[in-house]
Amino acid sequence: MIPVSEAVQRITSAFKPVESETVSLAEAAHRVAAEDVRARMMQPPAPVSAMDGYAVRAEDAATVPVTLKVIGSSPAGHPFTGTIGKGEAVRIFTGGVVPEGGDAIVIQEDTDASADSVTIKEAARPNRHIRAAGLDFKTGDVLAPAGKRLTARDVSLIAAGDVPELSVRRRPRIALAATGDELTLPGAPKAPGAIVASSGYALKPLIESWGGQVLDLGIIPDTVEAVAALPERAAGADLLVTLGGASVGEHDLIQKALGPKGLELDFWKIAMRPGKPLIFGRLGALPLLGLPGNPVSTLVCALLYLRPAIAAMLGTDTQTPLTRARLAAPLKANDKRQDYIRATLELRDGEAWATPLPIQDSSMLSALARADGLIVRPPFAPEAVAGEAVDILPLDGV
Repeated sequence: MIPVSEAVQRITSAFKPVESETVSLAEAAHRVAAEDVRARMMQPPAPVSAMDGYAVRAEDAATVPVTLKVIGSSPAGHPFTGTIGKGEAVRIFTGGVVPEGGDAIVIQEDTDASADSVTIKEAARPNRHIRAAGLDFKTGDVLAPAGKRLTARDVSLIAAGDVPELSVRRRPRIALAATGDELTLPGAPKAPGAIVASSGYALKPLIESWGGQVLDLGIIPDTVEAVAALPERAAGADLLVTLGGASVGEHDLIQKALGPKGLELDFWKIAMRPGKPLIFGRLGALPLLGLPGNPVSTLVCALLYLRPAIAAMLGTDTQTPLTRARLAAPLKANDKRQDYIRATLELRDGEAWATPLPIQDSSMLSALARADGLIVRPPFAPEAVAGEAVDILPLDGV
């Protein structure tokens, strides 16, 4: 058995970033930028007012009160085209372009206005209430670096930079196949011994949230012929993921059926719990990740190995994010396998506390649904007392 860290390294090193494609800005949210996205214009494109009031020459309103002649207005989107001269002012509104000659804004609350003049009651200061051209960003500035997964905020910023389309990594294509004669779909008639194939209903949205695209191959019966046909059915995929059949029992057919199809096995046992039987290898140019069949094992292994594999294909960070919490209950000493213990989390005085769930069987999907995170217990970790700080793998979004 190999350690978790080595398994992650061997999986992620097998992938290179996929090619890029050009998409419209409207389709760019949650995609990964393939190259730096640069502004095509500066923001704001000209000096603009931050307040409603009057644009003036600061020297004309340095001593107050003073009355100035109003020569026009500058609402947002309709700049005043003249120049402010000595003793003059222009009515201006938030977002309006500051006219040539003006270098200060006096807010309307500090003025008394008439039809064609305004009395300034508060002394003006140069550049006060003016947003300089390029204050936010300048033409050519990087708005989003290559390799960044674009948030809604990023897309808004890119739009402000006048970028209508951009280059992103295409979505890695993940072929997904559940194996087993016992599997059936929700709501379908059940034969004796049947169980519902539930893991795929979690994996599909997870893969999509991680940036991948799912090619659902459905449920594969326990025959050598059906499993051996998977490489052809997964043609065009960047990764084939199988659920179940990863062990060495008589009905675990992944290695048996795919060996003659050219399966080159990298490893198939990991020193972890849950999820020990996991296959990683290659069918010619097609990588294969064989996840264990128990639903909890499937999802924990997907977090640890499938997510970083997709990240490697997108050119993003492959590190598994961990946080810290204090134990609300003691834990026994661990054995040689790295343990991932389902736990609930709560805040006490601003600090996270983790309570292990009482049953950790890998078939208990209800416990995973109740959990907020996984307590990570390294191999041979000694007994942990209540209050001790431990690593937590969050389950946000899972």
